[in-house]
Amino acid sequence: MLARHFAAAGKFDELVLVDVKKPAHSLPERTRFIEHDVRKPIAGELAALTAEWIFNFAAVHREPGHEPHEYYDTNLHGARNVCAFAVASGCQNLYFTSSIASYGPTTGPTSEASPNYPKTHYGITKHAAELIHEVWLRSVEGRRLIVCRPGVIYGPGDRGNILRMIRAVKKGRFFFPGDAGIRKSYGYIYGLLESIDFMMARAEPHLIYNYVERETEPLRELVRLSGEAVGRKGSVVRLPITALVMAAHVVQKLTGGKSPIHPVRVRKAATPTHIVPQRLIDLGFEFQYDFASSLQHWKKIAPEDFA
Repeated sequence: MLARHFAAAGKFDELVLVDVKKPAHSLPERTRFIEHDVRKPIAGELAALTAEWIFNFAAVHREPGHEPHEYYDTNLHGARNVCAFAVASGCQNLYFTSSIASYGPTTGPTSEASPNYPKTHYGITKHAAELIHEVWLRSVEGRRLIVCRPGVIYGPGDRGNILRMIRAVKKGRFFFPGDAGIRKSYGYIYGLLESIDFMMARAEPHLIYNYVERETEPLRELVRLSGEAVGRKGSVVRLPITALVMAAHVVQKLTGGKSPIHPVRVRKAATPTHIVPQRLIDLGFEFQYDFASSLQHWKKIAPEDFA
């Protein structure tokens, strides 16, 4: 998505995508692909490149779904290898995607000024990776580092939590553990892209910012708006969290651990994430999307996702 965005804007002479597997979609113009595992030192064809900007999106993030060491192998070793490549290639500009998981549980409004108390392997490794990038920044004068802590990002082509919620509402099967009044922060992919452009255009050497849409809606409102988007009255069927956790244990046992319905995810669903994008607000960023308008935009450009 970012490569297509930059290609359409003509921002760079050439774009190079680096990943462990080739993208499923065709590449935009002036874009090439190099296969590489970020856990390994960067060598060969990739090491010969020079770069104006490096964007580090590599991460193991699904929780649960990985062994503890996998988060550290990718998120920490990957950060070190990317920073080493930036040094070797002479790149002065780095954009790193961290996570709101670096804050830990967010029971109240949480901005960039809030302390970091990560509780999971994912959150711990993403926060530590921020510090690795910061060491790179402060080692040589003239470098720039932008760190984004995004919330749940959704949009065309994504099959994550937001689309699953929309489809469940469409089928009349949306069940939620606990209080439907809790707030869940989210970020539309096109808004995130606009925030990247906005931050890149600034001159500060070190920027850390949250990316979620400005208004964090209560869950019941997200469900209602999802229902409007798919032409069905959205409602939240509340069930006791203990019952849903027990059911998730049964499902995991019956499927040999292959079902996405997992006790940890059930508990996470009942946990609020009230993130505030205060840095963007203070800098005057214009948020183009709320939840309702983002769904309309999404339906317009990718109606197949709502089928």
